[in-house]
Formats: sequence, C-alpha cells, structure tokens
Amino acid sequence: MAGRKLADTGIPFDLALCSTATRTRETWKLAVHELPQRPRTVYEERIYEASPGELIALLNETPDDIRNVVLIGHNPGVQGLAEVLCGSAEGDARERMSRRGFPTAAFAVVSFDGSWKSLEPGVGTLTDYWAPSR
Repeated sequence: MAGRKLADTGIPFDLALCSTATRTRETWKLAVHELPQRPRTVYEERIYEASPGELIALLNETPDDIRNVVLIGHNPGVQGLAEVLCGSAEGDARERMSRRGFPTAAFAVVSFDGSWKSLEPGVGTLTDYWAPSR
C-alpha cells in the first residue's frame, strides 16, 4: 500500500537511499514494485540510528544531477528529519504528521529549492504526508 501511495505522488525518484537493516530493505523491496520507474537504490549503513543532522549530512552528499530522493530509514531520525527540514507546510500535512508520527511505511514529501549541498534545517516545505491506517 505504501508503494502505491508513493507512486500516487507522481514524483519520479532518481535515487533511493535505504538503510541496510533487514526491515527497511524488505519494506523497500515491496514498495518499489509499485513505482512506475525503479530508482537506483543505494543501501547505506549510515542511515541506521542516524540523527536528523546526520541524515542531512548524508543528503548533502547527493550529486546535483539527482532531483528526487526517497530515503528509507528509521525513527526517531526520519521523523526528526522531516520536522527539522520543514520551515513550512501545505494544508494540514504538518498536523497529520504530528498526530500520527512515523509508523512503519509512513512517508513525508519535502520539497526545497537549491542544491543538495544547501539542504539545511528550515529550508523545506512539507507538501504531503501519509501513514497507513491503524
């Protein structure tokens, strides 16, 4: 279901950064089959137990020719990343994210202008958020 919802965003992902943990690899393996185009996937051990700052540093390494990245990771780091990046939000996305948190397979869509090297706290806009029903 998460893969279908991710596909529904219409975002053409160029790169997937996925934790090396078994659960994230399994989640990504199921979700990616729902996307219209499979992005290049890099399994990155630095995502496991990473803080929001460490995840930003990892994303800062993304080459500028990559436009859209999907990051498959763990809480509390991923939720913290979404919260710290988003200086603004569209509609009720922030309220929904705050209420639901990041259960397994949840995702936030964050957009920002600039190069990956310029990604820092507050520069993003939370444009969408989805979490599976409980």
